[in-house]
Amino acid sequence: MSKIRVAVIGCGAIAQRRHIPEYAANAQAELVAYADPRIERAREMAEIYGGKAYASYEELLANEKIDAVSICTPNYLHAPMAVAFAEAGVHVLVEKPMATTEEEGKQMIEAARKNGVYLMVGHNQRLMPPHVKAKEILDSGRLGKVLTFRTAFGHPGPEAWSVDGRDSWFFEKDQAILGAMGDLGVHKSDFIRYLLNDEVAEVAAFIGTLHKEDTAVDDNATCLLRMKSGAIGTLVASWTQYQGGDNSTVLWCENGVVKIGTVSGDEVIVELTNGTVETYKVGAMATNEKQVPSGVIDAFVESILSQTPPSISGEEGLRSLQVILAAFESQATGQIVKLQP
Repeated sequence: MSKIRVAVIGCGAIAQRRHIPEYAANAQAELVAYADPRIERAREMAEIYGGKAYASYEELLANEKIDAVSICTPNYLHAPMAVAFAEAGVHVLVEKPMATTEEEGKQMIEAARKNGVYLMVGHNQRLMPPHVKAKEILDSGRLGKVLTFRTAFGHPGPEAWSVDGRDSWFFEKDQAILGAMGDLGVHKSDFIRYLLNDEVAEVAAFIGTLHKEDTAVDDNATCLLRMKSGAIGTLVASWTQYQGGDNSTVLWCENGVVKIGTVSGDEVIVELTNGTVETYKVGAMATNEKQVPSGVIDAFVESILSQTPPSISGEEGLRSLQVILAAFESQATGQIVKLQP
């Protein structure tokens, strides 16, 4: 195929600021359609980038021939939409969390497999330049085994990001299902799995709504993780970091420490036990205030064109989701939850 014909479902902030402009910037992709129940948003995107606007994904599917779709909707719609597009023979890129239950995730994976299409999850943290560099350093082996770690993601909350502000679906329990943990925590469960090339074996968590009024979804979580390798660490997700938000990870290893995103301008810092200090200026990570290319769209398009399964697959997305679901189980039961091998 000469160009990938793409549709975008859901024309809110993540679509407007990342998916749509990144498809437009990719010479091998063509934006042909948009769907949003608030059709004026789809029409605005069509006017800016070209293509047609629809009020529903069903109408779009019935009228457009597309190769790929980005699903940028409220969380509860990810699974039914992904399955519908896969069954129509369309490659699917779905925003995180890929689903709201393990069963939904499995249904999505099976639909993609059965219909011979790719399912990719938008875990962009893997592709941020500081994270790519840190993984390269860890994979070299010179720091030895990771012993302990902390990883965190926090900001003031979706009201500063969503096109609907405080009225966003992010705060509606029946649409979001998962709050800060589905928004930010799942990014970090995915990232730590990727960075350590390891799986989470056990989770203990405190999850709650500490400050966001009039919502039933979580706004903060602190989790303790034990990896299969034996490494232990913490994972924090927060929507109440009103000043000095965080997207950092620190890994204490046998031969030194790796600090990612802890110092502005020095995105990766390596301090070795022999006294050597290395700093790497590799480019900043994207933030809500400052957008930089996520790399996700280019990776998705390249996967389709090269007929190579995406590295951030549905299976990977499901494993990262399972960590978050285990954390909610721990909060509910007061017990340490073991994940299935």
